[in-house]
Amino acid sequence: MANILVLNDTAHGIPSERCVAALRDRFDDDEVHLARSDSEELDMVPDAEVAVGGDMRDEVLDAADNLELFACSSAGVGHLDLDAFRERDVAVTNASGVHGPNIAEHVLGWLLMITRRLDEGIRRQERREWRHFQAAGEFNGSRVCVVGLGAIGTTIVERLSGFDLETVGVRYTPEKGGPTDEVYGFDDLESALVGVDYLVIACPLTETTEGLIGADELSWLPPHAVLVNVGRGPIVETDALVGALRGNKLGAAALDVTDPEPLPEDHELWTLGNAYITPHNSGHTPRYWERVADILARNLDRVAETGAYDDLENQVV
Repeated sequence: MANILVLNDTAHGIPSERCVAALRDRFDDDEVHLARSDSEELDMVPDAEVAVGGDMRDEVLDAADNLELFACSSAGVGHLDLDAFRERDVAVTNASGVHGPNIAEHVLGWLLMITRRLDEGIRRQERREWRHFQAAGEFNGSRVCVVGLGAIGTTIVERLSGFDLETVGVRYTPEKGGPTDEVYGFDDLESALVGVDYLVIACPLTETTEGLIGADELSWLPPHAVLVNVGRGPIVETDALVGALRGNKLGAAALDVTDPEPLPEDHELWTLGNAYITPHNSGHTPRYWERVADILARNLDRVAETGAYDDLENQVV
């Protein structure tokens, strides 16, 4: 089995020691090593066949004489010099899928809270006020659009399957279909949004998706609709969103990502009673490193079967 080096790193504030523990549950202890500092990374990487971490410094990659695979612990790899790995014939995988369950729960929590107005219940509890209030409606029977049907969007749709509702998906290649009742392309967004009660943004930020949801797109939604963004802030035009929320043209917005980010203390979004904000932490889960280890374990099983670092799960190089 491969010599595995876990780099000095954290993920959502969780130290990479957790990754070592998870990997040692799956492999022999003497196959898994932890670099506890930058200098230890340089000292230990020449013997490693596999390295795990969020990034690999140039000097570490240069010293990686026996490296076959870099298992990146983030879903995005835009920060990596992938050409440098190609030049050294080092395979690279990402951690796509590790965020699916926890971000899906974050989204569902918001949808149910806003629909049942649980935040109002909490406010009345804080005031020790026993006074009834009305819910905004029922989640059951609603129409939900999920923009982006990658690992996160697909998991959100799977979690929605427990409810009696309609689902609509938007993706780059609608001909591929998907887990939703209907699937549209980005060029037919208006058809996807008309009559939608809840709009969930779960796509990456690209040239196509930057500014995807602006004033026109928000106007296609019913005025009671709820927008949830767990993708990236610039996918939604902030000024248009604030205007819709202030003008009662949108029921509510729940944002784990904003533009700008971090959101300045004096930004108007903080003052709106129908805007709900978390500081880009829907990706946190105590099982993060465990899921990273699961992906790596499946890939090393494949390497053991095939003898090659090819056709691996989440392989990007």
